[in-house]
Amino acid sequence: MFEAFLFLLNKKYYLCQAIKKTQNKMSNNIELNQNPLVKFLQKQPKDFTKQDIIKYIKENEIKMINFRYSAGDGRLKTLNFVITNLDYLNQILTLGERVDGSSLFTFMKANSSDLYVLPRFSTAFVDPFAQIPTLSFLCYYFDKDGNLLESSPEYILKKAEDEFKQISGGMEFWAMGELEYYVVGDKEDNFETANQRGYQESSPFSKYESFRSEAMYYMAQCGCIIKYAHSEVGNFTLEDKNYEQNEIEFLPVPVQDAADQLMIGKWILRTLAREYGLDVTFAPKITVGKAGSGMHIHTRVVKDNKNMYIENGELSDIAKKVIAGIMSLSSSLTAFANANPTSYFRLVPNQEAPTTICWGDRNRSALVRVPLGWTANKNMCKSANPLENDETITSMNKQTVEFRCPDGSANVYLLLAGLVVAARYGFEMDNYKEVVEHTYISSDINSEDNKEKKASLEQLPDSCQDSSEKLEKQRSIYEQYGVFNKDLIDGIIAELRGFNDKNIRKEVENRPDMIKKLVNDYFYCG
Repeated sequence: MFEAFLFLLNKKYYLCQAIKKTQNKMSNNIELNQNPLVKFLQKQPKDFTKQDIIKYIKENEIKMINFRYSAGDGRLKTLNFVITNLDYLNQILTLGERVDGSSLFTFMKANSSDLYVLPRFSTAFVDPFAQIPTLSFLCYYFDKDGNLLESSPEYILKKAEDEFKQISGGMEFWAMGELEYYVVGDKEDNFETANQRGYQESSPFSKYESFRSEAMYYMAQCGCIIKYAHSEVGNFTLEDKNYEQNEIEFLPVPVQDAADQLMIGKWILRTLAREYGLDVTFAPKITVGKAGSGMHIHTRVVKDNKNMYIENGELSDIAKKVIAGIMSLSSSLTAFANANPTSYFRLVPNQEAPTTICWGDRNRSALVRVPLGWTANKNMCKSANPLENDETITSMNKQTVEFRCPDGSANVYLLLAGLVVAARYGFEMDNYKEVVEHTYISSDINSEDNKEKKASLEQLPDSCQDSSEKLEKQRSIYEQYGVFNKDLIDGIIAELRGFNDKNIRKEVENRPDMIKKLVNDYFYCG
């Protein structure tokens, strides 16, 4: 009897310790969180309920609500509400509101285009720009029958995520984006930085560091999980304007959260730029001979909070399956990743932007890169700081696999859905090892030493029209399991073909007027 009592006592002790450990971890994740709702409600966004939202609105004197949702052009749209009574607040949070789908998506017919938009409570954030206290949400689209809209970008991403999880045996697909952009402001004549030498400059040589920092802070308040930010290599002066390239990089999160973060990040940068009297562009290329802007996507496969890309300090078979899938679908992925003609001014040979379908370790000429991943298993912190000897923080979860061709023209949700489909396809491939071996490069693919290897590898499309043809050939893979909607794929193909840019690179040779017009046409893409 006494032994049984001791057993139960010990069991209770260890259970209490486990609960305490979990509570401490939750507290640590909330304590420094910049999102006002997380701090007020003392819970993570994924746990927000309607009653939590109402409580926050009532106790923080929120006066207005915004619904925000992605449309066919890849930008956020907005529906505003003023809160007049509790019944109406409860109604719009529960039933959403009606919108005109034909004005949001080109493939929808005007005679059957009524849609509903309903808020996702986990995305709630306080609008950092609103003079009137306002709470914003990202939304899902629903059709006339109350079902999630099959062709909406957010739902396509969710379907892709669900199918991957099922086929992979319960693994989750995570992602994060590198958001590159140019800030445009009036030319200054002091503290000039050498042309195309702006990488990670500090103020005063970096002109827009304070703008970037404020944008990061607003993003964090709106729920974004940011890794870091810095000025990028691109900087130049043109027509009395200063152009400075910057980058904000997020941390890996579940793939839908990653898409949401990129959408919110772009919206914040543009809105804050307007307040500063600046301009911001995510366009892939804005002038000849200067660095273009990409939107590289890092991927990760996770199970039980463990990064499945690394096994015994080496790249795992799971990572290789994902790489094989991306290698196999890269050409058609450009239909989502590189969605206007200026994308193909960036994707040119002998630049850091990729053109050959290959992968490599830490190799920036490759389409898919396995970046430095903290696999050396050395205590670098102790080497830099002899008084420190913290062994509790491990680095084995940091490895990612990076897809380098996307740019700011992409519809973020469709791009990430395409990558999830590619990962799923890799899991279904019997020959993934052969694909991985054939497409691997150990050095710059554009070097003379790799001339023969490059000739054996497929090249990325060189125009929107070429990209549409590749999507047409592989569309069945995206449409499998009902992930991508047939009408949507038809619409994307038609839109890409409509650019009629088959020979765009040759056409713009020695035609600065034509390049300038195209840049102006797509300056605010995505």
